[in-house]
Amino acid sequence: MSEPNRGGLLQKPTKRNRFEISVSHPQMPLGTEIDSGGRGGIGCKALDFDDLPEVCIANVLSFTSPRDACRLSLVSTTFRSAADLDAVWDKFLPPDYQDIIFRSSAASALYFSSKKQLYLTLAQKPLLIDDCELSFFLDKWYGKKCYMLSARTLSIVWADTPRYWKYTSLPETRFAEVAELISVCWLEIRGRISTCMLSPETLYTAYLVFKPTIRSYGFDYQPVEAAVGLVGGESHNRTIYLDAEKERRRHYQNFPMRAALFSHARVVDVQAPMPGESVDGQYPKERDDGWLESELGDFFYEGREDGELEMGVSEVKGGGWKGGLIVQGIEIRPKETIK
Repeated sequence: MSEPNRGGLLQKPTKRNRFEISVSHPQMPLGTEIDSGGRGGIGCKALDFDDLPEVCIANVLSFTSPRDACRLSLVSTTFRSAADLDAVWDKFLPPDYQDIIFRSSAASALYFSSKKQLYLTLAQKPLLIDDCELSFFLDKWYGKKCYMLSARTLSIVWADTPRYWKYTSLPETRFAEVAELISVCWLEIRGRISTCMLSPETLYTAYLVFKPTIRSYGFDYQPVEAAVGLVGGESHNRTIYLDAEKERRRHYQNFPMRAALFSHARVVDVQAPMPGESVDGQYPKERDDGWLESELGDFFYEGREDGELEMGVSEVKGGGWKGGLIVQGIEIRPKETIK
């Protein structure tokens, strides 16, 4: 037929890479079916996607996601070739990826042979930007922008007093310095990031990235308050623990108990959690890089909000002394939904 088909519909594939397309006769009402022999109408025409131009397949793949494109590349050699094209991966990279890369002192040394290689590099190896005080990387599944704020960019109460905090270097961190908590009775750590740096239509989760020292104390039965929200707006608060061992000990609790927290000034009586109490997300989890992370809260960025997102933790009510914590930074990335 020379006229465009009406009522086109993809049917179940009859074999690998072939799809049935059912069309209606242009001179018959929609829905009238005819068989392939012309006795009353049209049957089905088989479409082999391997016969399509590579650029057409690439255009279709660019409307999926990096995860789906990698899966579809296993369909055939044609799909694999199309899935590697720059036209596909350019759609998966953030629109401002070039501006972000040029904010790095290592931009001139960043070499990639294709947009796919660039995407995978940014997803697997964080890029230091803004004088190496901010870490940028991509969510490997969907290409959403992710960041970690270094300890130097955070607002830490008493951080300029060596008696309470000190900045030091560690070989296993992204940044030149981390913040080590010596001892405080007033713990307050906050970080801010402009919302325009985030990916629109994305549910983000903020995490405190840290690790305890061998002299860590004061966090075993003392919860801290976590908060995430826009500056000047409503924040979402939750209670978390920074003691990684507490979750293990909780599984061995068979009865309620009360714990006395000894501080430099006084003893604080704190109720331990009841066995079976819902504590999802309250305790730190170990990361692939060996550090711990505690979930601070979620924030959905629609793309229209213009402001600063503030994330932080604090413990200012108990009054107990605490110390022995190394803070690498605060990380914000899309909420994990893929297992």
